[in-house]
Amino acid sequence: QVQLVESGGGLVQAGGSLRLSCRVSGRTFSDYAMGWFRQAPGKEREFVTGISRSGSSTYYLDSVKGRFTISRDNAKNTVYLQMNSLKPEDTAVYYCAAGLNRYMDYARESTFDYWGQGTQVTVSS
Repeated sequence: QVQLVESGGGLVQAGGSLRLSCRVSGRTFSDYAMGWFRQAPGKEREFVTGISRSGSSTYYLDSVKGRFTISRDNAKNTVYLQMNSLKPEDTAVYYCAAGLNRYMDYARESTFDYWGQGTQVTVSS
């Protein structure tokens, strides 16, 4: 059974940083392309960033480019999301997702096969 467990969320002031982690168990981690999505109160879940199986390709929502960095450590079965220069509009529940599809459309939720339970990120002004 595949499990994704996020950690690292919390409360931070605007301009601060957080690093989210998502550990995957139950299958060879390098089989998965990985992504992070977020859902703010009253809004639909949206794509934030994605990373290919090898880590050689990354993709970002325009509003987080230059502030967020996705990375992965295949030896630790973990994907990371480093978030810098946080803004109040980044407040949301952040979800990691794992996909097995050969051709990933990272911005589409349906591309991904497994999801974590989410971790809350709150940015105060």
